[in-house]
Amino acid sequence: DSLLLEAGFLAVLVAPLRLLRRGSPAWRPHDAVTFWAVRWLLFRLMFASGVVKLTSRCPTWWGLTVLGVLEPVSCCPTWGDHKWGMQLWGFRCWGAHSVLCVPGPVTPPTPPCPPQVLLQVLIILTGNYNFFNALTIVLAFSLLDEEHVGHWLGRPRKRHGNGWPPSLGSVLGTLLELSTYGLLLCWTVRYFGLELDWDRKLLDSKVAFTYHEFTTWLRTVTLPLVGVAFLSLSWEILVAMYRCACVRGCFWKLWATLQWAIMATATVGLFAISLVPFTYIEHESNGKLWPGIHQMFGAVERFQVVNSYGLFRRMTGVGGRPEVILEGSYDGHSWT
Repeated sequence: DSLLLEAGFLAVLVAPLRLLRRGSPAWRPHDAVTFWAVRWLLFRLMFASGVVKLTSRCPTWWGLTVLGVLEPVSCCPTWGDHKWGMQLWGFRCWGAHSVLCVPGPVTPPTPPCPPQVLLQVLIILTGNYNFFNALTIVLAFSLLDEEHVGHWLGRPRKRHGNGWPPSLGSVLGTLLELSTYGLLLCWTVRYFGLELDWDRKLLDSKVAFTYHEFTTWLRTVTLPLVGVAFLSLSWEILVAMYRCACVRGCFWKLWATLQWAIMATATVGLFAISLVPFTYIEHESNGKLWPGIHQMFGAVERFQVVNSYGLFRRMTGVGGRPEVILEGSYDGHSWT
């Protein structure tokens, strides 16, 4: 419900009333700024959800056995959980650790999208969590650009000459995308000790780092991630300001600049107050935030426009759960 509230509030900025649009164009100079806030929400959601599973010291997450007990205690397990559960449990477990920490404005836009969507689809196949996974998939689509979704919107893909030799930008983009996938794969293999057992034809895995090493890493990267996100947002704001200056017509230029100023201010404000719940994952980093940010967050906390996220921090029902057994009888002696 918190995610639905925050995503719904961002939708007001991303898709405001038609009266703010000039005629019928579907694009405005500041759209990239407000859309950045959606990617920042996705990053906070997935990063925190991956981190809390390890900061909780839950033995089932650290032992990569949590999904083996998820079926009997999950929310309305689906038919797929009974049929494919054993085959998907191991993949989902280390996938949840590694993939959750990838998306958002601190990585190249496109590469994290397919793993995120795949993870959510696997969860949908094996459990019923209402709209949550569908909403997360929608947020993951924010990582795609026009090259991938333009044909859905009736826009032809841009032609790059004859296609050979490829442009420098396309080569660098492809290399960046491949390197991101390669880094994710190497990181998963190394830190989850993936080994192929040829005799048993199984893929074994184990957590190859300690709790102290993990908390040290988390303390090291939390504030730098905030800095990278700030630089990313600043870049989007500057590019949007330049696009406003390129709008034709003095009146429309002023109108675009006014919209840019309002939306950029709102996005920066949301980013600032979101740092408080985001840094809940690391106490020292939260204490280093400027006190004014804590005051701003306290003023709007009751509206839940920004929230902290950490799904399934600890697994309950590991040793089983109490069950209500209903019995009936026609004669009062034989009970079914």
